[in-house]
Amino acid sequence: MKMLSMSLAGVTPHEYAALLGKDRRIDRQKLAEKLRFAGQLDEDYLKRNMRENNISVITIEDGIYPAGLREIYDPPYIIYCRGDVGLLNDPLLGVVGSRKATSYSRKVLSDILPHFKNKISIVSGLAYGADEMAHEISINAGLKTIGVLAFGFDFHYPATTQKIRDIMEKDHLVISEYPPSAGIEKWKFVARNRIIAGLSEGVLVTEAEEQSGSLITLDMALNENRHAYCIPGNITSKLSAGTNSRVREGAKPVVCAEDILEDFSYGISSASEKLKLL
Repeated sequence: MKMLSMSLAGVTPHEYAALLGKDRRIDRQKLAEKLRFAGQLDEDYLKRNMRENNISVITIEDGIYPAGLREIYDPPYIIYCRGDVGLLNDPLLGVVGSRKATSYSRKVLSDILPHFKNKISIVSGLAYGADEMAHEISINAGLKTIGVLAFGFDFHYPATTQKIRDIMEKDHLVISEYPPSAGIEKWKFVARNRIIAGLSEGVLVTEAEEQSGSLITLDMALNENRHAYCIPGNITSKLSAGTNSRVREGAKPVVCAEDILEDFSYGISSASEKLKLL
């Protein structure tokens, strides 16, 4: 299939699954219109254009496509990448939390993440708050980190994470399931959560209110048989209400790095380090 053309024509992962014969309820007429448009596109030109914009394209048929992500219910059939695509097959820990994350999240992540150097890489969503902290602390501690965008590469949100994203596109990795021209829409941020969960062997939530979107990511991780971790917090803090509740329901409380390391099948953490051994 001409997956790049399909993606640029707006074919969704749900529609792609239907094309493979999987049971999905879709608008067949709408899909047929998208496929007609995709058939008119020049796939070779599109690939050349991506390369000129320093964007790598990985499809679900490629060997480098992350095995764990392929296993989720609705995997993206195409991933747009800037940076070191080899990081996609590192042992990965998703780190998420509230956009209102406090200094408590920063202190905890600063204590825990440095212990993962050369063992585990960090995945988060380049959002304000806990995501931004996770990426920044990882970079400063010498860890590799992956940012998952909820829109195309032509856009950025929020502005506070633009500098971190620039660093990550050069020395780490930023990915999106959306073509570069795909804009910012609220529903895409929820859809992005399944990619963070699918890439990761486990997901750690730092701080989260009872109805936090971070807990959706944790639930997605549980649904995909990933490890679920939470940082326990002050019982009087609203930002620890969600994490404390999940610990009570069975998520693993994390008080030190070893609580996570003991669950991970980690090895050398980056493709560049692996190449040194060849």
